[in-house]
Amino acid sequence: MDRNVSKPHAIMISVPYQGHINPFVNLALKLASNGFSITFVHFEFVHHMLSKSQNSNGTSEFDGFSKARKSGLDIRYTTINDGFPIEFDRDLHLVEYRESLLEHFPARVDEFVGSIIESNPSMVHFLVVDTIFYCGVSTAKKHKLVNVSFWTEPALVIYLANCTKILRENGHFPCKDNIEEDINYIPGVQTISTRDLMPYLKEAQINTFDSKLMFKVFNDVEKADFILYNTVQELETDTISALNKKFQKNYAIGPIGLSKNLPKNTNVTKSLRSESDCTQWLDSRPPSSVLYVSFGSLVHISKQVLQEIAYGLLLSEVNFIWVVRLDIVSSTDAEVLPTGFVDEVKDKGLIIPWCNQIMVLSNPTVGGFLTHCGWNSILESIYCGIPMICYPITYDQPTNKKLVVDDWKIGIGLCDGTSVNSEIKRDEVAKKIKTFMSTSHRSKQEIKKVRATLQSAIKIDGSSERNFDQFVKDLKEKIYSNNKEIGTN
Repeated sequence: MDRNVSKPHAIMISVPYQGHINPFVNLALKLASNGFSITFVHFEFVHHMLSKSQNSNGTSEFDGFSKARKSGLDIRYTTINDGFPIEFDRDLHLVEYRESLLEHFPARVDEFVGSIIESNPSMVHFLVVDTIFYCGVSTAKKHKLVNVSFWTEPALVIYLANCTKILRENGHFPCKDNIEEDINYIPGVQTISTRDLMPYLKEAQINTFDSKLMFKVFNDVEKADFILYNTVQELETDTISALNKKFQKNYAIGPIGLSKNLPKNTNVTKSLRSESDCTQWLDSRPPSSVLYVSFGSLVHISKQVLQEIAYGLLLSEVNFIWVVRLDIVSSTDAEVLPTGFVDEVKDKGLIIPWCNQIMVLSNPTVGGFLTHCGWNSILESIYCGIPMICYPITYDQPTNKKLVVDDWKIGIGLCDGTSVNSEIKRDEVAKKIKTFMSTSHRSKQEIKKVRATLQSAIKIDGSSERNFDQFVKDLKEKIYSNNKEIGTN
C-alpha cells in the first residue's frame, strides 16, 4: 500500500473512569502530534459529565478536543452508548453495570468500529483500546485491524496476574486471605507479601465478577500487536524485562501525562468534576506544611474509616487539604464527615469536592500526600517530589503500595490493613501523620532520587520518549504491512 495515500487513523476507546481517561487523552495528543489521525471515543455518560464539569449549556455541542484541533491536530471526537440511559446510577448498580458491559458491550464496539470503517473506507484504521476492555482483541481480529493495548497501571500488576501458574505451584493462587507470607520466587519481582497481591488473586474474590473480568483481560492481552505501559522503564526494569519474555512489543512510555513532548496549547478537557481552586489557601501556609489527602475518583470508603481519618487529621494538628467527593461513601450518602468537623478544623483544614491534583501537589507548601495509591496519583506525587502515606483500598492499589513503600521507599503505610474498610484508629492515624510531616523521614530523601529518575525518563531524550518514538516507528511499519497483506487477499 502506498504510504502517501492516507495517514493512519486511530480509533481510541478508554475505560470510562478518570484514572484511565487522563492517560488516554494524553496518548491521543501524542499520537496526533506524530502524524496520526484520531477518533477519540467517550461513553455518552462521560461526555455528559465532562460537559457538566465545564458548565456547558448543552452536552451535544460540547467537544473537549476543539482546542486541540484548532492547534492543528487531527482529532475527531465522538461518543458510544453503553446500553444505559444517562441518568442511570452506574456507581450504585456497579455489579449490574459491569456485568452488562462484559456481556453486551463487545457487540456494540464491533458495530461501532465497523460503522467508522464503512464511513471512511479510504483511511488506514487501527485500534487503541484500554487493556481492561478485552473486546479490543476480538474487534481488531474481526475487522483485520492492528491492535494497540494501553495498560494504565504499573507493569508489576499485569505481570503478577500473568504469573498464576507459578503462584499456584507454590500454593499462592488463589491466595488464602488469612495468611501473610513472603513470595520471593517470581523472576522480575522483588519479594512481595501475600497481603500486597491484587484482591482478584485472592481466595475471597476468585469467583467475583471483577476477578473473572481481569483474568479474561490478562488472557487476551498477549494477542495484542503492541502493549503500552504508563510507567517508567527504570522504575520497573526487572519486571519489564520479565514481561518482554512473555509478550512481544512492550513499551514503557509513562507517565505520559507529564511528557515534555506533549503538544502545547491544546487544553483538552479531562476532568469529570468541577475543580476547586486551592491556590490562595495553599499560598497562605508555610513551605512543606500541608498534607494533601485524596482517595481518588472512584473507590469508596466506609463512613467509619472516613471518620477515623477525619479525627486523626484533627488530632495531628497539621495543615491539610482533603478531597471529599460527594460519593466517597456512596452515591446516596453525602453527609459523611463527623458533625461539626469542618468548623473544628477551621484554618487548619480545607475540605473540597475535587481539584486539579497536579497543581496542588506542585505547590511548595505541600509536604505529603495521604493517598489510596491509585497509579496516576503515585506518578504525579513522584513527579512533584511528594512522599506518600498509603492507604490502599482495592484493585491494583495494594500492589502499587508495595512499590511505593517496599521497593522505592518513598512512603509509609497508614496501617497494616490493605483492603477497603480495614480497621484503623484515629490515634494511630494522628501519630503516623504527625511523625511523617514533622521529621526528615527516609522517604523524603528517597523521593528525590526516584523523582530524578522519572523526570529523566520524560525528557526529550529520556527512555519514555525513546520508547514512544520506537513504538510509533514499529506501529507504522505494522499498519502498512497489515494493510498490504489485506490488499493482496
